[in-house]
Amino acid sequence: MEDLLATLEELIESRGEADQEVDYHSGVLTLNLGRSGTYVINKQPPNKQIWLSSPMSGPKRYDFHPDTKSWVYSRDNKTLDGLLSEELSEVFGEQVKISL
Repeated sequence: MEDLLATLEELIESRGEADQEVDYHSGVLTLNLGRSGTYVINKQPPNKQIWLSSPMSGPKRYDFHPDTKSWVYSRDNKTLDGLLSEELSEVFGEQVKISL
């Protein structure tokens, strides 16, 4: 989560607008993108999952796959970093690459 926080902070600093911010507190990462909505990402240690609430694609629960070292949503087999890269590229109007 700390690596994701650092990546998102850099993204907001370099490409963001005044009403956009990222915050990490008590295991919950919040990415406020102003008019584009708010992402909430939090760890669920008992379930060994990461939960995402996206203003574009809605709620999802990601499981870690050790063989690929990636967080994957079981319903569509998409990775968390792939979804964030895709959606944030759309928000910022340019290619954004998120790596976890």
